Amino acid sequence: MSSTTSAPAGHEKYYVPESSSLAVRATIGLVLSVFGAALMLNDMTFGDPDRSSASVWVLTTGLVFFIFTLTSWFRTAIRENLAGMNSSQLHQSYVLGMFWFIFSEVMFFAVFFGTLLYVRQFAGPWLAGEGDGGRMNGLLWPGFEFAWPPVITPQEIVGGADAQVIANNGAFVSQEKSMAPADAHAWYAWLPMWNTIILLSSSATVHVAHTAILSGDRKKFNRWLGITVGLALIFLGLQAAEYYEAYVLFGLTLNSGIYGSTFFMLTGFHGFHVAMGMTMLLIQLIRSMKNKHFTATDHFGFEASSWYWHFVDVVWVFLFLFVYIL
Repeated sequence: MSSTTSAPAGHEKYYVPESSSLAVRATIGLVLSVFGAALMLNDMTFGDPDRSSASVWVLTTGLVFFIFTLTSWFRTAIRENLAGMNSSQLHQSYVLGMFWFIFSEVMFFAVFFGTLLYVRQFAGPWLAGEGDGGRMNGLLWPGFEFAWPPVITPQEIVGGADAQVIANNGAFVSQEKSMAPADAHAWYAWLPMWNTIILLSSSATVHVAHTAILSGDRKKFNRWLGITVGLALIFLGLQAAEYYEAYVLFGLTLNSGIYGSTFFMLTGFHGFHVAMGMTMLLIQLIRSMKNKHFTATDHFGFEASSWYWHFVDVVWVFLFLFVYIL
């Protein structure tokens, strides 16, 4: 059972929740989701189009299980807070927990940015025979010249998958156009620019919402938080349009070599995080509008969501620079 530990005079009591399986259940859902996503990506590249795959079902089951577990977990935490069980010490634990969660996300994206850096600075030039690491590759991929974005894959240089010297890992066909600004038919039609403006604007609007709740102005808080959620929806809509443009018009897919892989992995995972952050903010908006939750001194649910949203915005700035511009 849950309890509140006794404390010496001068120290506040610290609420200790009852034993729960929520953490284990959340882990199971997360592992299933990641495993299902990996299976789906593998099927998209190497799968047999004539055979059905269970990857979508594994991913869907994992996500649904994970979402329902988090919903139950957060509802419990909200009820405990409304019941006055949370102390300032427990609040500090929540802050530290959110800090480590965002730090883990920083490390997650650091891996993908590191992959992009490695490919562009080392692996790509080596495939073209440059440097000490490219001596053998110059023999395997004769005639390949590295550029970013690549205009042709090493596999195409040697005559396609059937003529590939080393073990065949699938067929890779380079894109007709990249997502760089130089390939846009007009500056005002370059979707990444608009997405950058929208996302940076949403960082400003969520800050205004934060200042509003600090001053106790719920009406202003709801209005600006609603605008933030709306901007997030527009961002996701434009990213869906960008993906359609990439696949249908530009021939840029996950099978477009390393450029397609890194592009969709970075922007896709960021888009997923935008959707997750938008959901977090939407829940806080519903709580405020429907149940009048949050005060100037008690609004950690929104505060943590806003921190996460600012993190998503910062990641996009780096992504915009290193994936689209440089």
